[in-house]
Amino acid sequence: MWVVATAGHVDHGKSTLVRALTGMEPDRWAEERRRGMTIDLGFAWTTLPSGGTVAFVDVPGHERFVPNMLAGVGPAPAALVVVAADEGWMPQSAEHLAALDAFGVSYGLLVVTRADLADPGPALARARAELAGTSLGAVEAVAVSAVSGAGLPQLRAALDRLAARLPVPATHVPVRLWVDRCFTVRGSGTVVTGTLGTGRLRVGDELELAATGEPVRVRGLHTLGAARTEVDALARVAVNLRGTPRDRLGRGDALLTPGRFQRTDLLDVRICGDPAADLPATVTLHVGSAAVPTRVRPLGPDTARLRLARPLPLLIGDRALLRDPGRHHVAGGVIVLDVAPPPLTRRGAAAARVAVLAGLDGRPDLAGELRRRRLVRAADLRRTGVAVTGRPVVGDWLADPDHWRQLGARLADEVARHAREHPLQPGAPVELLRRRLDLPDRALVEALVGPPLRLHAGRVTASSADALPEPVARAVARFRAAYADRPFRAPEADHLAGLGLGPREIGAAVRAGALLRLAENVVLLPGAPDDAVRVLAGLPQPFTLSAARQALDTTRRVAVPLLELLDRRGATRRLPDDARVVVVTRP
Repeated sequence: MWVVATAGHVDHGKSTLVRALTGMEPDRWAEERRRGMTIDLGFAWTTLPSGGTVAFVDVPGHERFVPNMLAGVGPAPAALVVVAADEGWMPQSAEHLAALDAFGVSYGLLVVTRADLADPGPALARARAELAGTSLGAVEAVAVSAVSGAGLPQLRAALDRLAARLPVPATHVPVRLWVDRCFTVRGSGTVVTGTLGTGRLRVGDELELAATGEPVRVRGLHTLGAARTEVDALARVAVNLRGTPRDRLGRGDALLTPGRFQRTDLLDVRICGDPAADLPATVTLHVGSAAVPTRVRPLGPDTARLRLARPLPLLIGDRALLRDPGRHHVAGGVIVLDVAPPPLTRRGAAAARVAVLAGLDGRPDLAGELRRRRLVRAADLRRTGVAVTGRPVVGDWLADPDHWRQLGARLADEVARHAREHPLQPGAPVELLRRRLDLPDRALVEALVGPPLRLHAGRVTASSADALPEPVARAVARFRAAYADRPFRAPEADHLAGLGLGPREIGAAVRAGALLRLAENVVLLPGAPDDAVRVLAGLPQPFTLSAARQALDTTRRVAVPLLELLDRRGATRRLPDDARVVVVTRP
């Protein structure tokens, strides 16, 4: 199926033409048929000579109903520009063409109607000239009379040729169905309609409402008046939603693949039309079927920041239209450059932002987005419309390669800085490093750790961190010299302090393996346990605590925790009567 929207001045025969092509009545309201004027969107379809189907979105031509017209044209990939031979180019012809140009519609046909009432040549020539400078450019033209039928076969053939040129829509991509109608069917519940531009819908799919984020489920699908179990883009589709009240959504809302779109009320755009500085402070943004009041902050000559009255599910590269409703004027089209722009709070931030936006063209670019954002979650990037193909550095985090290398160098510097400022601490805490590097996740710090750095117990140290700070090394040397001939004597706290071993110094020495802490304020040299086993192995087995204390020439304060350590290591075994035996003689 192909979808084509009509465009043109009021009473130039758009609905009559659709009726003649399809045999269907596009005007749905009795008021429209009574007045002979389209007020809201109409829908009809027909089979082309090739066997394909074209669905028409018939739009109103009167200036009072331009918002309705824009809701129909916005999602359509092609347009049928209609000009009456007996009236020629008219004001709404120009506004409708400006809207098509703003939306970037580049596929279409020019149809001159009422060829039975006047020579179509002048109207055709003027319309060609008007279209030439827009996104439509030079399009095929056909003159017809819906009354006599003249030219309709040629128009059908031209529609076939137009359909053959349309790009094949992607179906394995997220769904964003802009809602242009919402109504209730007795016995079925809420039904919405829209143009499915990309993606695939299936009965049973879970989607979410763009306005609220709440989940909805597809109960049924219809296209071209027939029920379907699945519908691929491109198509006009009616979606029956299970258990969703009619008042929860309406025109301008959208059905979305869950988790795949960025709802945003702030975006940076490129203006295609009036200079950014000439835009009114408040305009209406039209995108898809939505129309949202918007405040404009000009940035550069052709760039601006838009603040929307409500969030919309937008992607990088989306085309939208700015309209000044007060002047009934299409101010121009916009190309969405960024749906998650940074705040402009610092002095010079706006000027710097202009320089960044100058290098953007609205095409999603993974490498470019990583350079600009430096660190970003893959899921967040996908929601902006960027295809993620790179491997995360950790978890779901993606990083710009240069920035990641710089972070690694800064991490090493911060670890060294912490070691200088806190020589007795066992490395820099991960959380402290996260704050110093201004990273959003501790996992990023841990992922940056690599030789010569290492991670242990929530702290990052250099591989050479086992080397003791010079003051501690000197204190340990004094301890070793003082107790070389009394290896099982543990000095009291005041004596340790006299040697230069306070609590922090002892902690650093113990972590480095230069001292052994048996218990609070009980410190020996690290080889003491093995030496003790050799001494105890020379006693008659089993032996008592008292015999061990005397053989080791130490006090009960040392002997008790020392023997308990040997028990835990399996070097000695404690018997039921509290005596012990040596199990293993350590070399």
